[in-house]
Amino acid sequence: MPSSTMWSRAWPFEPLAALISALGLVGALMAGSAARAGQQVEAPLADSVRSALRAAVHAATPPEPVFVDAAHRARYAQWMRGQDPRLAAWIDNAQVRQDLLQTVWYEAQRAALPAQRVMGLMQVESAFRKFAISSADARGLMQVMPFWARLIGDGDVSALFQLQVNLRFGCTILRHYLDLEGGDWFMALGRYNGSRGQAAYPNAVLRAEKNWSLP
Repeated sequence: MPSSTMWSRAWPFEPLAALISALGLVGALMAGSAARAGQQVEAPLADSVRSALRAAVHAATPPEPVFVDAAHRARYAQWMRGQDPRLAAWIDNAQVRQDLLQTVWYEAQRAALPAQRVMGLMQVESAFRKFAISSADARGLMQVMPFWARLIGDGDVSALFQLQVNLRFGCTILRHYLDLEGGDWFMALGRYNGSRGQAAYPNAVLRAEKNWSLP
Protein backbone atom coordinates (compact mmCIF):
# COMPACT_ATOMS: atom_id res chain seq x y z
CA MET A 1 0.00 0.00 0.00
CA PRO A 2 1.36 3.48 -0.77
CA SER A 3 2.44 5.51 2.20
CA SER A 4 0.24 8.43 3.14
CA THR A 5 3.21 10.73 2.46
CA MET A 6 3.07 9.79 -1.23
CA TRP A 7 -0.51 10.95 -1.41
CA SER A 8 -0.31 14.12 0.68
CA ARG A 9 -0.07 17.40 -1.21
CA ALA A 10 -0.54 20.99 -0.15
CA TRP A 11 -3.01 22.26 -2.74
CA PRO A 12 -4.05 25.93 -2.55
CA PHE A 13 -7.04 26.37 -0.24
CA GLU A 14 -9.80 28.59 -1.61
CA PRO A 15 -12.66 30.18 0.37
CA LEU A 16 -15.13 27.49 -0.63
CA ALA A 17 -13.06 24.79 1.02
CA ALA A 18 -13.43 26.48 4.41
CA LEU A 19 -17.18 25.80 4.24
CA ILE A 20 -16.89 22.09 3.68
CA SER A 21 -17.02 19.57 6.54
CA ALA A 22 -19.40 16.71 5.89
CA LEU A 23 -19.53 13.00 5.36
CA GLY A 24 -20.12 10.80 2.42
CA LEU A 25 -20.06 10.28 -1.27
CA VAL A 26 -20.03 6.86 -2.81
CA GLY A 27 -17.66 6.53 -5.78
CA ALA A 28 -17.58 3.80 -8.37
CA LEU A 29 -15.03 1.71 -10.19
CA MET A 30 -15.53 0.78 -13.82
CA ALA A 31 -16.09 -2.89 -14.68
CA GLY A 32 -16.33 -3.19 -18.44
CA SER A 33 -18.94 -0.65 -19.53
CA ALA A 34 -20.86 -0.53 -16.23
CA ALA A 35 -20.30 1.79 -13.29
CA ARG A 36 -19.89 -0.09 -10.03
CA ALA A 37 -20.38 1.89 -6.79
CA GLY A 38 -18.55 1.41 -3.52
CA GLN A 39 -20.13 0.37 -0.23
CA GLN A 40 -20.18 3.60 1.77
CA VAL A 41 -23.56 4.33 3.33
CA GLU A 42 -25.37 7.52 4.14
CA ALA A 43 -24.19 9.09 7.39
CA PRO A 44 -26.02 11.62 9.58
CA LEU A 45 -24.92 15.24 9.23
CA ALA A 46 -24.83 17.88 11.92
CA ASP A 47 -26.99 20.90 11.09
CA SER A 48 -23.93 23.14 10.77
CA VAL A 49 -22.26 20.69 8.40
CA ARG A 50 -25.36 20.35 6.27
CA SER A 51 -25.72 24.12 6.07
CA ALA A 52 -22.10 24.54 4.98
CA LEU A 53 -22.44 21.95 2.25
CA ARG A 54 -25.70 23.43 1.05
CA ALA A 55 -24.03 26.83 0.78
CA ALA A 56 -21.14 25.33 -1.17
CA VAL A 57 -23.37 23.43 -3.60
CA HIS A 58 -25.91 26.19 -4.19
CA ALA A 59 -23.59 29.18 -4.57
CA ALA A 60 -24.70 30.96 -7.74
CA THR A 61 -21.51 30.74 -9.76
CA PRO A 62 -21.72 29.69 -13.43
CA PRO A 63 -18.70 27.83 -14.79
CA GLU A 64 -17.11 30.86 -16.46
CA PRO A 65 -13.39 30.98 -15.67
CA VAL A 66 -12.15 34.15 -14.01
CA PHE A 67 -8.46 34.83 -14.52
CA VAL A 68 -6.36 36.60 -11.91
CA ASP A 69 -3.63 37.46 -14.42
CA ALA A 70 -2.30 36.68 -17.88
CA ALA A 71 -0.36 33.65 -16.64
CA HIS A 72 -3.54 32.15 -15.20
CA ARG A 73 -5.34 32.71 -18.51
CA ALA A 74 -2.45 31.06 -20.36
CA ARG A 75 -2.64 27.98 -18.10
CA TYR A 76 -6.34 27.67 -18.86
CA ALA A 77 -5.70 27.92 -22.60
CA GLN A 78 -2.99 25.26 -22.31
CA TRP A 79 -5.40 23.04 -20.36
CA MET A 80 -8.10 23.28 -23.02
CA ARG A 81 -5.70 22.71 -25.92
CA GLY A 82 -3.89 19.84 -24.24
CA GLN A 83 -6.88 17.93 -22.91
CA ASP A 84 -9.28 18.16 -25.85
CA PRO A 85 -7.49 15.64 -28.11
CA ARG A 86 -7.08 13.26 -25.18
CA LEU A 87 -10.74 13.46 -24.28
CA ALA A 88 -11.67 12.81 -27.91
CA ALA A 89 -10.85 9.15 -27.29
CA TRP A 90 -13.82 9.09 -24.90
CA ILE A 91 -16.22 11.73 -26.28
CA ASP A 92 -16.78 12.32 -30.00
CA ASN A 93 -18.67 15.60 -29.84
CA ALA A 94 -16.31 18.59 -29.76
CA GLN A 95 -18.77 20.92 -28.02
CA VAL A 96 -19.50 18.34 -25.31
CA ARG A 97 -15.75 18.00 -24.74
CA GLN A 98 -15.29 21.76 -24.48
CA ASP A 99 -18.17 22.13 -22.02
CA LEU A 100 -16.86 19.30 -19.86
CA LEU A 101 -13.28 20.58 -19.79
CA GLN A 102 -14.35 24.12 -18.97
CA THR A 103 -16.58 22.90 -16.15
CA VAL A 104 -13.90 20.60 -14.73
CA TRP A 105 -11.41 23.46 -14.73
CA TYR A 106 -13.90 25.77 -13.03
CA GLU A 107 -15.20 23.37 -10.38
CA ALA A 108 -11.75 21.96 -9.57
CA GLN A 109 -10.36 25.47 -9.09
CA ARG A 110 -13.38 26.43 -7.00
CA ALA A 111 -12.85 23.48 -4.65
CA ALA A 112 -9.05 23.82 -4.69
CA LEU A 113 -8.54 20.44 -6.35
CA PRO A 114 -6.09 19.49 -9.13
CA ALA A 115 -8.10 19.34 -12.35
CA GLN A 116 -6.11 16.41 -13.72
CA ARG A 117 -7.00 14.33 -10.67
CA VAL A 118 -10.69 15.11 -11.12
CA MET A 119 -10.33 13.93 -14.71
CA GLY A 120 -8.65 10.72 -13.56
CA LEU A 121 -11.40 10.12 -11.03
CA MET A 122 -14.11 10.57 -13.66
CA GLN A 123 -12.32 8.18 -16.00
CA VAL A 124 -12.37 5.51 -13.28
CA GLU A 125 -15.86 6.29 -12.03
CA SER A 126 -17.88 6.64 -15.23
CA ALA A 127 -15.58 6.55 -18.27
CA PHE A 128 -16.90 10.09 -18.90
CA ARG A 129 -20.48 8.89 -19.37
CA LYS A 130 -22.78 11.68 -18.25
CA PHE A 131 -25.75 9.36 -17.67
CA ALA A 132 -23.91 6.47 -16.03
CA ILE A 133 -25.80 4.71 -13.21
CA SER A 134 -24.09 2.16 -10.97
CA SER A 135 -25.60 -0.91 -9.36
CA ALA A 136 -25.82 1.14 -6.15
CA ASP A 137 -27.64 3.95 -8.03
CA ALA A 138 -24.69 6.36 -8.03
CA ARG A 139 -25.16 8.79 -10.89
CA GLY A 140 -23.34 10.73 -13.53
CA LEU A 141 -19.76 11.61 -14.30
CA MET A 142 -18.56 11.60 -10.68
CA GLN A 143 -21.03 8.92 -9.54
CA VAL A 144 -22.92 10.94 -6.92
CA MET A 145 -25.32 9.01 -4.71
CA PRO A 146 -28.96 10.20 -4.82
CA PHE A 147 -29.20 10.75 -1.07
CA TRP A 148 -26.99 13.83 -1.52
CA ALA A 149 -29.75 15.50 -3.53
CA ARG A 150 -31.93 15.21 -0.45
CA LEU A 151 -29.29 16.06 2.17
CA ILE A 152 -27.72 19.14 0.59
CA GLY A 153 -29.55 19.66 -2.69
CA ASP A 154 -33.12 20.45 -3.58
CA GLY A 155 -34.20 16.82 -3.67
CA ASP A 156 -34.19 16.59 -7.47
CA VAL A 157 -32.22 13.42 -8.17
CA SER A 158 -32.49 13.94 -11.92
CA ALA A 159 -30.37 17.08 -11.56
CA LEU A 160 -27.38 14.84 -10.76
CA PHE A 161 -27.18 14.12 -14.48
CA GLN A 162 -26.57 17.80 -15.22
CA LEU A 163 -22.92 18.51 -15.93
CA GLN A 164 -22.23 21.32 -13.48
CA VAL A 165 -24.48 19.94 -10.74
CA ASN A 166 -22.70 16.58 -10.80
CA LEU A 167 -19.24 18.13 -10.76
CA ARG A 168 -20.24 20.65 -8.08
CA PHE A 169 -21.40 17.87 -5.76
CA GLY A 170 -18.46 15.59 -6.53
CA CYS A 171 -15.74 18.22 -6.16
CA THR A 172 -17.29 19.73 -3.04
CA ILE A 173 -17.40 16.43 -1.19
CA LEU A 174 -14.01 15.24 -2.46
CA ARG A 175 -12.58 18.48 -1.03
CA HIS A 176 -14.18 17.65 2.30
CA TYR A 177 -12.62 14.20 2.35
CA LEU A 178 -9.21 15.64 1.59
CA ASP A 179 -9.59 18.10 4.47
CA LEU A 180 -10.87 15.36 6.75
CA GLU A 181 -7.80 13.26 5.98
CA GLY A 182 -5.39 16.15 6.50
CA GLY A 183 -4.34 16.31 2.84
CA ASP A 184 -3.77 12.56 2.51
CA TRP A 185 -4.99 11.71 -0.99
CA PHE A 186 -4.72 7.97 -0.50
CA MET A 187 -7.22 8.03 2.36
CA ALA A 188 -9.40 10.75 0.82
CA LEU A 189 -9.90 8.82 -2.40
CA GLY A 190 -10.63 5.70 -0.40
CA ARG A 191 -13.38 7.56 1.42
CA TYR A 192 -14.79 8.76 -1.88
CA ASN A 193 -15.08 5.17 -3.05
CA GLY A 194 -16.15 3.73 0.30
CA SER A 195 -12.97 1.65 0.52
CA ARG A 196 -10.85 3.72 2.91
CA GLY A 197 -7.47 2.15 3.58
CA GLN A 198 -7.55 -0.15 0.54
CA ALA A 199 -5.16 0.50 -2.31
CA ALA A 200 -7.10 -0.58 -5.42
CA TYR A 201 -9.23 2.53 -5.95
CA PRO A 202 -6.63 5.22 -5.10
CA ASN A 203 -4.11 3.47 -7.31
CA ALA A 204 -6.62 3.29 -10.18
CA VAL A 205 -7.28 7.04 -9.95
CA LEU A 206 -3.56 7.83 -9.79
CA ARG A 207 -2.89 5.72 -12.88
CA ALA A 208 -5.76 7.38 -14.74
CA GLU A 209 -4.57 10.83 -13.69
CA LYS A 210 -1.39 10.31 -15.70
CA ASN A 211 -3.50 10.41 -18.86
CA TRP A 212 -4.48 14.02 -18.04
CA SER A 213 -1.22 15.44 -16.67
CA LEU A 214 0.22 18.11 -18.95
CA PRO A 215 3.92 19.00 -19.18
